[in-house]
Amino acid sequence: MTITLDVNGKQVEVDADPKMPLLWALRDVLGLTGTKYGCGEALCGACTVHVDGDARRACVTPIERVADGAKITTIEGLSPDGSHPLQKAWVAQCVPQCGFCQTGQIMSAAALLKRNPAPSDEEIDRALAGNLCRCGTYLRIRAAVKSVGGAK
Repeated sequence: MTITLDVNGKQVEVDADPKMPLLWALRDVLGLTGTKYGCGEALCGACTVHVDGDARRACVTPIERVADGAKITTIEGLSPDGSHPLQKAWVAQCVPQCGFCQTGQIMSAAALLKRNPAPSDEEIDRALAGNLCRCGTYLRIRAAVKSVGGAK
């Protein structure tokens, strides 16, 4: 079945089962590999994308749920060249180690900052609680988010 999606500001057609997880449509069909597979159960946050500006786990979101004009933004759509303020802050704060969780962390942080441009430590921790970092760089992640937002 052909399904039309709005991904990173472009209308794209995906020939797939409507129940296919958005993650696989993005990665395997559209070649947008910045969104990562982690657990497949929405527990780790590696697959986080924005759907209409809200952070959403792509591994458990069927494409049929986002086919009716929802605006999907991946890390590639946030900033294809790494110039988004959060991406710059990630580098400045030396956040990445293995890097696997970073796109999901950045996408969750971007959604938070859009809703709340000056989050407290507790608000940052709560918003990113579903994003796991095996390397344990949580303090640097928080510092990067605070450096972009007007931290409280």
